[in-house]
Amino acid sequence: MTSRRRLNASSVAAACALVCLLLSEIAVAGTSSAAPQRPGVDPARVASPVIVVAAGDIARCAPPNCAAAAYGPPGAGQRPGASVDHGRQSVRARYAGRVQVAVREVLGSGRFRGRTRPTPGNHEYLTKDAGGYFRYFGKQAHRRHDGYYSFNVRGWHVVALNSSDGSCSQVRCGPRSAQVRWLRRDLDDHKRRCTLAYWHHPPWSSGEHGGYTTTRTMWRVLARGGGDVVLNGHDHNYERFAPRAANGSAAARGIRQFIVGAGGGGLRSITKPYASLSRKRIDHRYGVLRLALRPRSYNFRFISAGGRVLDRGGRFRCH
Repeated sequence: MTSRRRLNASSVAAACALVCLLLSEIAVAGTSSAAPQRPGVDPARVASPVIVVAAGDIARCAPPNCAAAAYGPPGAGQRPGASVDHGRQSVRARYAGRVQVAVREVLGSGRFRGRTRPTPGNHEYLTKDAGGYFRYFGKQAHRRHDGYYSFNVRGWHVVALNSSDGSCSQVRCGPRSAQVRWLRRDLDDHKRRCTLAYWHHPPWSSGEHGGYTTTRTMWRVLARGGGDVVLNGHDHNYERFAPRAANGSAAARGIRQFIVGAGGGGLRSITKPYASLSRKRIDHRYGVLRLALRPRSYNFRFISAGGRVLDRGGRFRCH
């Protein structure tokens, strides 16, 4: 069952969706870009990392004034303008000027399109059964499996889950739901790998919407199954938390949660009181999260649309 949902090549995401863009060659055709192994050298030390760029809440649906985050390596080129019209069940993109990484490639065709792994958000469900999202992405949206799937990338197991409208009324995410039963089996099959998961609605948040208790079942399953990192969106800001256990308490070997909802939608303020274990909060700055995944560890940077590193950390060892 796991292999049926395993992703080969994905496409782009819409307004609220959370997107992970894999920049390593390994994401394109299952090839490895690791450095050649030498006798007596730990391959984990010489392998180049898999670079993941995560962006959530990518565009505001008010063309033509749609902001977009931009990030990219030196000399990457251009900066995008993009618009999404979920109400008409379509996705459109406009490009102008310089483009760097994520949003031109996330919201349109390009050399990174086949490396993008999306999951839907609540705006996709403003149309019946997220029909526009699933029709636009076709088979790569995994409609037959309710939009959740998993894949492996050099030592890491990555899981894209679906919190649908936040209440999990469209795609169930409770303890007995098909999604959570699948998640338990999927994690059991990949116990020896580092694990990153992402879905739209955060279980904890200091932002305007706050945390969603409906998605904490998925958190608990991930924590008990050896999860390391969870990415969420929905609140239009950036937030990083200290690792926490299945029950939500602080735990040195728990899961570290990031909210990466500053990808292009209208930004929102974070005001006190802050959610428990919140360690870094950035509002009113567009940006994306850059993760460098190595076989046994990861580090991160939150990078603004202007290219400034506003938060960083690592290396952190995974479980």
